[in-house]
Amino acid sequence: MGKPLRFERMSGLDKEQLDELESRVTGLLERPWKKRVGRTRELSLREALVVTCGYVRQNIIEDVWADIFDIDQSTVSRYIAFLTPLVETATQEDRPTAEEAAEATRGAIALVDGTLWPCWSWDGERELWAGKYKTTGHGSLIVTNLEGRITFVSEPVTGNRHDMAKLKGSAVEVILKKAGGVFGDKGFIGTDYITTPIRKPTCRKLLEWENEWNSQVSSFRAPVERAVAA
Repeated sequence: MGKPLRFERMSGLDKEQLDELESRVTGLLERPWKKRVGRTRELSLREALVVTCGYVRQNIIEDVWADIFDIDQSTVSRYIAFLTPLVETATQEDRPTAEEAAEATRGAIALVDGTLWPCWSWDGERELWAGKYKTTGHGSLIVTNLEGRITFVSEPVTGNRHDMAKLKGSAVEVILKKAGGVFGDKGFIGTDYITTPIRKPTCRKLLEWENEWNSQVSSFRAPVERAVAA
């Protein structure tokens, strides 16, 4: 007998969170997931939710999910398409609005980082190409506190937009300007309210104090990087 699948690692949700999500989605279903008559579903609702959340989180292609659970790829695709809007509805109350995030950040230290949600490399969709990540997808900005707790995630935009382009005029900019201080990476150099590392000049190496500064900024930024990677 093989090892049991680690749903928490696959979905990014712990057991209690999966329990809560399953309960909420069950309440949104027009018909029970487990049919009393007719052909039974290939996956339990919990398994289908793991696939749906894991697909969004990990960008593992449907064929791989089909192999993991020993079902057809078409079934995986059908479950993801059906459950994604239900998961969005079920988790709506847990996603803070920009106004709530701004209030939570007011006067506090905030961390910001950009991330890419990868997708298929479609021909002809050049605006999805993100040079920084060398792949295609949609990008968002993520704001956390010093403990790495996510405060706000911006709406995704095409992957070719750099972090500064995502920031300018956005809800994230409003949120960060209310903070008592902000730390970001080199992608945010040029703002007057985000503390960033020093970029190496083309004509010389970084000085000792500049390297020390960069190390300190990186240590402050570590929680948001862990949040993005989680």
